[in-house]
Amino acid sequence: MPLQDKYSKVLVLGLGALKIGEAGEFDYSGSQALKALREEGIKSILVNLNIAIVQTSSDVADIIYFEPVKPDTVRQIIEKERPDGIFLSFGGQTALNCGVELYRNGTLQEYSVKVLGTPVATIINTEDRELFVDELNKIGVSTPRSIAAKTVSGAFTAAGQIGFQVIVRAAFTLGGQGSGFCSNPDELKALASNALTYAPQILVEESLRGWKEVDYEVVRDRYDNCITVCNMENFDPLGIHTGESIVVAPSQTLTNSEYHKLRALSTKIIRHLGIVGECNVQFALDSNSEDYRVIEVNARLSRSSALASKATGYPLAFVAAKLGLGNGLFELQNSVTQKNTAFFEPALDYVVVKIPRWDLAMFKAVSRSIGSAMKSVGEVMAIGRSFEEAIQKGLE
Repeated sequence: MPLQDKYSKVLVLGLGALKIGEAGEFDYSGSQALKALREEGIKSILVNLNIAIVQTSSDVADIIYFEPVKPDTVRQIIEKERPDGIFLSFGGQTALNCGVELYRNGTLQEYSVKVLGTPVATIINTEDRELFVDELNKIGVSTPRSIAAKTVSGAFTAAGQIGFQVIVRAAFTLGGQGSGFCSNPDELKALASNALTYAPQILVEESLRGWKEVDYEVVRDRYDNCITVCNMENFDPLGIHTGESIVVAPSQTLTNSEYHKLRALSTKIIRHLGIVGECNVQFALDSNSEDYRVIEVNARLSRSSALASKATGYPLAFVAAKLGLGNGLFELQNSVTQKNTAFFEPALDYVVVKIPRWDLAMFKAVSRSIGSAMKSVGEVMAIGRSFEEAIQKGLE
């Protein structure tokens, strides 16, 4: 059955309000999703209040609502437009949280709106830190020793079981908001109190500061075909947020054994979780052994996805949207060669470096130290035949 006969109108949740970590970073992914819908002959409806980006241009989406990406607002749009399907994974954390709430309050079921791509149950399992750890334990995949807490006293109990140093992370957030390392009870009290203002749940986990941080961008279709499109390595060790760090693609310091071990784990994870489309798997890797931990899985397009797309020429968001509509990887055209299918893994004979940019002069009271929370407001990408060439280009 042609896809346009199955879906006639699809709602795309765009990015939220302008803020660090979620301003223009998701414009690329949303624009690619809208392009995929147009190519399939499906009418697109976009919810996005940001007028200064590509996806809100007049010729990208068929209908644009310049409204906040909030459950009440989106419910009214659904009631008026009656879309057949909805994309949750192209607008960052705001869109994902909004979609989950629409699912939980019954809006999507009431108006028969199908979530396209990754199921909501999988999204919840990756966003809820406690459920996430439970899921990966089922398949024998290592995660940082962690305990979920919903109060400051619960955080103290967790830290007592794990032992200092610990890292506190907030669930359902983007850019490492509210996260940080704690070496003593006073630091834990202050950080846990702050983190709980961002989310109702926090995770207190063992510190892996100093380990390597490696990302894999993985794609899976509904037929269980799975590929790893790109892997990236942070120049800085774990403890510095990816958005604050220089990132190199492909990885430069992994051994062949380490690379293939993490690649195999990535595909094992995405298959177990049931993700359809694209996801980002973040690993911590011990520099002195092959010991690893899975830090998190983003069941959505991320900033790293945009970098990987531009670094490899593989349009991750475009492909993810097509897969969400029911296509298989073997049915999509290879956008690089225009001859074979999208069911391939790119091989790079060059090096790509991403270097963050800050504008801290705009934020008078902010600390100028980088850490586990993101402060950068942009980035530059440079390409070279070697790491040395690429990083010098980026720093010019």
